[in-house]
Amino acid sequence: MADSEFKPYVSADTQMKEFTIRAVVIGAILSVVLGAANAYLGLVAGMTVAATFPAAVMAMAALRALKGTILEENTCRTTAAVGEALVAGAIFTIPAFLIAKNPMTGEPIWEKIHYWESTALMLVGGILGVCFVIFLRRVLIEDKSLPFPESVACAEIVKAGQGHATGAKYVFGAIGLAAVLELLKNDFGLLLVKSYVMKFWTLPIVRNFQLMTTKLKAVGAASSPTGGIFIESPAASPAMLGVGYIIGPKLASIVFSGGVFGHLMLVPLFIFINGTMASEVGGDVTWLKITNAVWNSQVRPLAVGAMLVGAFYTLFKMRNSLSTGVARAFKDLKQIGKGTSSSETNRLERDLPYSGTVIGILLLVIPITLLYYHFSGSIVGAIVSALVMTVAGFLFAAVAGFLVGTIGSSNNPISGLTLSTLIVAALLMVVVGVKGPFGIAAVLGVAAVVCCSSGVAGDIIQDLKAGHILGGTPKAMEMGCIIGVVAAALVMAIVLQLLHSAYGIGGDALPAPQAGLMAMLSQGIITGGMAWPLVIMGALFSIGLILIGAPSPMLIAVGMYLPFHTTFAIFLGGIIKWVTTTIMEKRNLSKEKTENTGILLASGLIAGEALMGIIIAATVVAAGSKAVGAAGRGLLPPLIEGGSPWLAIAFFAVLAYVLIRIPLQNAAKNDQ
Repeated sequence: MADSEFKPYVSADTQMKEFTIRAVVIGAILSVVLGAANAYLGLVAGMTVAATFPAAVMAMAALRALKGTILEENTCRTTAAVGEALVAGAIFTIPAFLIAKNPMTGEPIWEKIHYWESTALMLVGGILGVCFVIFLRRVLIEDKSLPFPESVACAEIVKAGQGHATGAKYVFGAIGLAAVLELLKNDFGLLLVKSYVMKFWTLPIVRNFQLMTTKLKAVGAASSPTGGIFIESPAASPAMLGVGYIIGPKLASIVFSGGVFGHLMLVPLFIFINGTMASEVGGDVTWLKITNAVWNSQVRPLAVGAMLVGAFYTLFKMRNSLSTGVARAFKDLKQIGKGTSSSETNRLERDLPYSGTVIGILLLVIPITLLYYHFSGSIVGAIVSALVMTVAGFLFAAVAGFLVGTIGSSNNPISGLTLSTLIVAALLMVVVGVKGPFGIAAVLGVAAVVCCSSGVAGDIIQDLKAGHILGGTPKAMEMGCIIGVVAAALVMAIVLQLLHSAYGIGGDALPAPQAGLMAMLSQGIITGGMAWPLVIMGALFSIGLILIGAPSPMLIAVGMYLPFHTTFAIFLGGIIKWVTTTIMEKRNLSKEKTENTGILLASGLIAGEALMGIIIAATVVAAGSKAVGAAGRGLLPPLIEGGSPWLAIAFFAVLAYVLIRIPLQNAAKNDQ
C-alpha cells in the first residue's frame, strides 16, 4: 500500500538511533507536562491546543543537547504529544463526576477525584485508542486525498530544526514570561483584573432595573442596587490571549459573540423578567451576586441546549467525512489477519503485530467490563455497554482520524463524538434498568473510555503522519504512544485533584464547559430532572443561528457558557493576531515564518500559565487553604499593599508586544 512516489526525509534503508531510553523518558516527561497544561486550559476555556508543535520543539531542544538523531526526536515528539490528546478526552468526562449530582442526596457523584477509577478509565481508553490506530494507520496516512495540514506543518518545523532553527527559545521564553505574570497575578494580588458595575443612566433599560429594585425591596432585600448594566473587563491571562491568537480573529470573535449574547443580553433580560431574584440570591444583594446567579441558574442551562444542537450540527456538516470514515473503518477491519506488519522488510511499513494488537483489544474488554460493573452495579449493563462501546470506540477512532487528516487535530470535534456516545450510553442504562447515581456514573464512565480513545486516536494519526513524512518507523512511534499514555494517565488524576482542591472544578475559575454539559445530560436523561424548558430554549436559539447561517453555533454556545472575562481575553488574542497579520501583509513578510513563530509563542504562553497555575494549586493544597475565584491569595506575603487593578493593563501591553513584534521581527530577519 506504500506510495511509490513518496520519499521520506530519512530513507528506509538509513540506520540510526530511534527508539532509545532517553527519547522515551524525555517524551514521557513532556507528555505529563503538556497534558497537565492542557488539562488546565481545557477546564478554563473548554478547548485544548494540539501539542504536536510545542512537543516537536521541546523534543528537538532536549535531544539536540544530547546529540540525538532526528528519528529519536521523532519518537520523543510522538511520545510527548499523546499526553495532551489523552487529557483532551479525560477533561470532557471525568470532571463531570464532580459536577453531576446524586439525585437522592443532592451531593456530587464524587466529592473529589477518585484516583484509581480515573486512572483506569484513562489507561484503558488511551491504550484502546492506540490499538485502533494500528489498524487504521495505512488506510489513513497513505491516502493522498487527506491533506493532514498540521502534520505537514510539524514535519516542516522538524526539517527546519535540522539547520539549528528549532524555535525553542520562543517556546521556553514565552513559558517563562507567562509563568512570571501568572505568579504576580495570583500570589501578590497586585495586577488582578477586577469586575466592575458600570452605570449608564441614559439607557432606557435602566428603568427596567429600577422596577426590579422596587420588587427586590418588596421581598425584603437587605440592600438593593439602584440600576446599571454589568460590564466585565477581560482577564489578564496569557493563556487565553494565546488561545485567541492561535484560533485567529474569526473564531475568537465567534466565541466572544456568545459571551455578548449570554452576559450582556440574556442576563439583563432574565433579571428584568424575574423580579424576585433577590430571594434566590439571599444575603446582601449586589449586582455581582445577581448577575452571577442568573448566569449560573438560567443562562448556563440555556447554553447547554445550544451546545447540544451545535454539536450535532457540527457532526451533520461533516456527515460525508464521517460516513467515509466509518466505511473505511469497516474496510480496514476486513484486512485484519492478512499479515502482521511487524514482519515487513521495509522499516517504514513496520507496525506492532496485528495479532498481538487484536489480543490486546480483547483483553482490554475485560477491565472495561469490570469498570462499567463497578460504576453501574449491573453485570448485564456492564457486558452490553463494554461490547457496544468497544465497537463504537473503533468507529469513532476512525472518524476522529479521518477528520484530523482533513482539518487537523485542533479542530477535531471530540466533544460532539463524546456527546453521541453519552446519549447512547444513557439510553442503554435506561433500557437495562440502571438508574439513580449508579446510572449517572455508568454513563460518564462509558463516555470517558470512548472519549479518551477517540482523542488519542486522532492525535496519534496526526503524529504518525508527521513521522511518516520524516521517515520514522511506525512500530517505534506506536510503542512511544503507549508509554506516553501510561505516563500521562498515572499523573493526570493527581493534577485534576490539585486543580479541584485549589480552584473548584465547575466554578468560576474552572468552569469546565464540556464536563458541565456531560454532567447535565447524563443526570437529566437518567433521572428525568433536566431543566428542559431552558435547554429547549437554548436548542431553539441554536436552531435560529443555523437558519440565519451564523458561523459555528457550537462556539457561540460555548461562549455563552464560559465566564465573560474568559471569552473577552480570547477575543483580544484574536485581535492581536489580526494586527500581526495586517502588518505582515503590508510589509510583504513571510506568512509561514510569522505564523510559525506566533504559534510557538502562543503555545508557550498557554503552557507557562497552565503550569504555574498547577504549581500554585499544589501550594494551595499543601498550605491547607483554598483559592478564591481565579486567584490563590494568602500563599505568599504581598510585596506591595493596595495595588491598582489598572496596572493589569501592563499585562496586555507586554503580551501584545511579544505576540506582534517578535513574529514580525523573525520573519523580517529570515527574508533578508
